[in-house]
Amino acid sequence: MIEPIVINPIGVVHSDFTKNDHVRIDVSQSTIEIFPQYSEALLRISEHSHIWVIGWFHESRRDTLRVVPRINPELGEYGVFGLRAFMRPNPIGLTAVKLVNIEDNILTVDGLDFIEGTPIIDIKPYYEADIIFSPGTPYIKPREPKMLEETLFKAAVNHHQEECEQLVLAVKMCMAAEEIFGHLNAQDLQVHVVGSLCLADVIQGICKARLANPARFSFEHNPDKAMSCWENNSRRAAISLNPGAGLCLLQAQPHQALFDIKVWNKAD
Repeated sequence: MIEPIVINPIGVVHSDFTKNDHVRIDVSQSTIEIFPQYSEALLRISEHSHIWVIGWFHESRRDTLRVVPRINPELGEYGVFGLRAFMRPNPIGLTAVKLVNIEDNILTVDGLDFIEGTPIIDIKPYYEADIIFSPGTPYIKPREPKMLEETLFKAAVNHHQEECEQLVLAVKMCMAAEEIFGHLNAQDLQVHVVGSLCLADVIQGICKARLANPARFSFEHNPDKAMSCWENNSRRAAISLNPGAGLCLLQAQPHQALFDIKVWNKAD
């Protein structure tokens, strides 16, 4: 018989994110208070830019094995082991966050989606070996376009590590492509970018397209253009920035108004 497992929290989350909030993608900074008896375990943690935070979802039910994704109930049920659901037999949460600051036993982090008061049960450093650049995943698309754009924006910043006009342009361009093709990480979807280095970097980071194995991504450096061409087994699309679209207005503009979009069905 397996012995019971005893877990002692090593800290607690302080955040303006509460159990009454809806699903949040763009989580503001929060802090993790490490209890004094564990403060020595923080030695040299500042050498890491990102950490894995493991918490205990103390407000969640533990008797649920199948759930509907909150970001889009129309997708139907998933088993909790196939979804990042809060409700699960052992409600353990795992999130990679940016380590912004350390002051004594207080860690300030960016991107932690744990609510106020969440017990922290462990912290581990994030290493390069943790990266799987183009994983195979189901496409759990948010029902609301705003949440989809927030999700793509977060992925863009995580990959590009800088917010710039070209990043915003790339996110809008990927929104347009998603309307046509759906899952941008699909293994049969090829992407060709003509534009700046930043535009290409962000689009590659969002769609996780590799140069080989399989070859899904190609790039032509031309700072005077902003265009991406997408192709799968059934469709081809070209998305280019309208000449009259001002870069300074990109953030507020809907992507439908920014681009000249041409789509061809291969069967035609």
